[in-house]
Formats: sequence, structure tokens, C-alpha cells
Amino acid sequence: MEFTLHYQGPLKANGSPEDKQGIRRHFHTQLRTFWTQEPLHLAGLPGLLSRTPEKEKGDMSVLVERGGFWWAPLVSSRLIMIFAELQITWLREGPPGALFASGDIDNRLKTLFDALQLPPHDNAIPPGDVPGPDEDPFFVLLEDEKLVSKVEVSTDQLLTPGLDRNEVVLLVHVRCKVRGVTWGNAIFL
Repeated sequence: MEFTLHYQGPLKANGSPEDKQGIRRHFHTQLRTFWTQEPLHLAGLPGLLSRTPEKEKGDMSVLVERGGFWWAPLVSSRLIMIFAELQITWLREGPPGALFASGDIDNRLKTLFDALQLPPHDNAIPPGDVPGPDEDPFFVLLEDEKLVSKVEVSTDQLLTPGLDRNEVVLLVHVRCKVRGVTWGNAIFL
């Protein structure tokens, strides 16, 4: 299964919980739409987004409760050996290349990866933040960034004048893979 997420906005080195949650919200709307389409459309997998899966029927749920939110990661260890490969196209100010000379790319990538996963603990959620009306569940790409097996990053020039140096356009191409086939992860083949 493959698809592409996009993001346009600030991407700061060592982003705050507020920065990461803002990026999560941007990806949430795209992932929410993706979950309603084939092959993920839930007609055949009723328990996948259930808070109380019926284990006797073989239901499994990917939902995780944390910090007052119910998180729905697409790439989840609960789906038995699923992982993601990411190909990131990063548009930013300045000429193509100069990937490491143009700023703190490793810490900016860390901010992106933190925003692609559900928060690892309650303190990673901004204080006082609550789910919006369309954020139950809150869709994220990754249960944990450890489920990423490959990353490729390429940069190019963002040809929009007058932008802040933290402003980026990202295309994140996602390829989901499984290592062992089960009823719960067969849709990812």
C-alpha cells in the first residue's frame, strides 16, 4: 500500500509540543480521509478502530489512549510486523543541494518524525490541548518512529519569495510493508 502526504508550513529544529501537534493536525485530516478509502475502508475490519474490540470475534484495534486523545496509527505493531518506508521531498528556500549547510536538518527531521507518530507520553501533548470535533480518533501515520525501516530525503528549492527560513513544503511518500501475513494486516499487501 502506497500513498503521499503533504505539508506546507513551518518546520522548526527542536519543535515544541505545540509545533508538533500542529503538524500532526495537518496530517490527521489527510489520514482520516485515507482511512475511509479502499483498501482501508472498514467494512471488513470493524474492530480496527474500536475502543472495545470483540476479541472472541477476532477483532483487533489499533487505538491507543494517551493524554485525553484516542490515537489511530496506520503503521502499528498491533498489525503484526507492519513497517513503513518514507521518501521525503523537501522544498525549502535556497538552491537545491546544500542539504546540511542550510540549517539544522537532523533536528528538523526529528520534529517531522515526532509529528508523524502518536505522542510517546502525555507531556508530548501541549498542555490543555483537547481533541477537536473531528479528532476522535486522531489519525497519525506511526505508532512509533521505530516502525520506519527506510528513509530517503531529497531537497529542492521552494520558489516562493519572502518566506521564513523555517517554511517548507514536504511531500512524504509512504510505502507500508508487512513481514508476515495475518488476517489483520492482509489489507496492506
